[in-house]
Amino acid sequence: MTEELAPVLDERTLEERILAGLDDEQRTVATTLTGPVCVLAGAGTGKTRAITHRIAYGVHSGVYNPQRLLAVTFTARAAAQMRARLRDLGVGSVQARTFHAAALRQLQFFWPQAVGGVIPGLLDHKAQLIAEAARRLRLASDRASIRDLAAEIEWAKVSMLTPETYLTHAQDRGEPGGLDRTAVGRLFQAYEDVKTDRNVIDFEDVLLITVGILQEDPRVAATVREQYRHFVVDEYQDVSPLQQRMLDLWLGGREDLCVVGDASQTIYSFTGATSRHLLDFPARYPKAQLVKLVKDYRSTPQVVQLANSLLAARRSAGPAADAGWSAPLHLVAQRAAGPVPEFVECSDDEAEAAAVAVRIKALVRNGTPASEIAVLFRTNGQSQAYEQALASLGVGYQLRGGERFFARKEVRDGILQLRAASRATAGEPVGQLVRDVLATLGYTDDPPQSGGAVRERWESLAALVALSDELVASRGSAEGGFSLADFVLELQERSVAQHAPTVQGVTLASLHSAKGLEWDAVFLVGLSEGLMPISFADTAESVDEERRLLYVGITRAREFLGLSWSTARTPGGRANRKPSRFLDGLRPNSARSPGSSGTGSAPNPTRKTRKEAAPSTCRVCGKMLSSGAERKVGRCGDCPPSYEEATFDALRQWRLQESKRAEVPAFVVFTDATLVAIAEARPQSTAELSGLPGVGPAKLERYGEAVLEILTMDSAS
Repeated sequence: MTEELAPVLDERTLEERILAGLDDEQRTVATTLTGPVCVLAGAGTGKTRAITHRIAYGVHSGVYNPQRLLAVTFTARAAAQMRARLRDLGVGSVQARTFHAAALRQLQFFWPQAVGGVIPGLLDHKAQLIAEAARRLRLASDRASIRDLAAEIEWAKVSMLTPETYLTHAQDRGEPGGLDRTAVGRLFQAYEDVKTDRNVIDFEDVLLITVGILQEDPRVAATVREQYRHFVVDEYQDVSPLQQRMLDLWLGGREDLCVVGDASQTIYSFTGATSRHLLDFPARYPKAQLVKLVKDYRSTPQVVQLANSLLAARRSAGPAADAGWSAPLHLVAQRAAGPVPEFVECSDDEAEAAAVAVRIKALVRNGTPASEIAVLFRTNGQSQAYEQALASLGVGYQLRGGERFFARKEVRDGILQLRAASRATAGEPVGQLVRDVLATLGYTDDPPQSGGAVRERWESLAALVALSDELVASRGSAEGGFSLADFVLELQERSVAQHAPTVQGVTLASLHSAKGLEWDAVFLVGLSEGLMPISFADTAESVDEERRLLYVGITRAREFLGLSWSTARTPGGRANRKPSRFLDGLRPNSARSPGSSGTGSAPNPTRKTRKEAAPSTCRVCGKMLSSGAERKVGRCGDCPPSYEEATFDALRQWRLQESKRAEVPAFVVFTDATLVAIAEARPQSTAELSGLPGVGPAKLERYGEAVLEILTMDSAS
């Protein structure tokens, strides 16, 4: 029995103790055990807590047989987290799986009797076979086009399209991989032929074949329906047509179904996911009970207000609009007040990354763990600038979507040694045993001062140690305690599910991959038109999804939230970027523009006038300037400078002192090109200083007075 369910002094029953600590809406979810139930749960409202306590309450009260209930979610990590919570609630025998895992288990069991023979091999990646299909058709392809074609084929299959029906339903799909729709249809068929020749199936086939067996074989369908009587589906807004068909076949017309979702967090429509099933739920189940979870326990009122304001401009319409099911949930913050979200405009991408890195280092210095900080961006290509900026300041980071945690050599070696140690009897506490074992691989209680591979290796081992402490704290009071063998078993289960522990480093991740996660401090970067919304979002529906993506990013933050953008891509480049239309009315001194909720953005009369673009010709000789640095100073490298050496030296000395004080590289304060521009222009006011390339609002506020004082003192001397 876990500590959460341990006996207490009062006379409450076990079922009552399960419900303790739930708010009124969560308690309604947990106690509504039969019939169709739809839970509309906003970000941070405790939906996983509500549905796991519902399952536990149903099992302990005798309504559910744990072996006959199936909980389904969308990622292996989420399924593993749900299993861990159910185990802590004393119902570890309940199955929690992804759609694919549940379908694969059924397919492996029923294949011999439904199809016969040996089940084909499971294809891990499509790339190699798509490349082979392209060669058969004499179609040119590269890695990028193959990736796009793989995504297109996956979309077609989860939408239950065949190569023959693809053309009819793909009129608005563009040209994936640079191929027209006819060529994509031919490639789709060739890919299926290659799979047949190799006797393999892909992940979509697992669902398709299982659906086919359930539809065609009444005996198999009856067996599955007898096995599972109750279903819980999490993240229901992300269900694809194929997954919905699978769910319908599992149910077989019954209504013992509980779904949980939030249409405002639908961000995977490009994969075939659709919130239509969530929004259509009242039409399909007229007797369904609706419960809304809107009390946000994750984020401060300041973060919640920003998230609500972002969605206020969203206009949704759907079959359930009259019933109010499609309206965005208005979150109600439950936490104490926190800092106001910070909005920062930077001169270029390099400056933005440097500014974010400096702010992160300050947070870490003031006590925020690096593992509780995330930098989120729209595209993976944006990560490099932040990797470099953090590395230059000695701040560790982990790139989400990079090498999987359990694939790292030090982690594999650590698990092997822990498994060997678990076979021997030892009287030490589990936490100390783990430390002793991992010490042979380089773990120490204090982190190494060096960075690079040594620091990364230590952080992996430290994550294992921290996980052992966490599990001892949560499960150590259970009957029999928590042993080293239990810890090794937990690691094996997490390895299969890719449920990695927390690594001590700032997380760099795309907005899509951040779904389901949360941090104390979140930086949303690159929030300019063309990136947010992304340039190829050219319909009202696609722009609306980009808005939801930003909403997901905002609601990842518990306390601190930073939002930033740059006016140019490269230092000295043309400052022709605009802040994202989604920030109109949210950032200071801005108003909601008429086109902010549509596909275009009308001019905003309240938006500040931008500084003029850097000159493109040398002001001395008139030649075209060839580099960003030359454009920043307005002079080509062959022409003599017009500044006083003493002025430039004074600025450089000040910059050096400032960089040492802030513990940042000198270029983070101002680049050499910007110092030259300042020395030559000799601005006499903040207005004049702000007009120089490389001097954005943040740097003007931070350094403006000091720079003007230096120039004044130099003139006086």
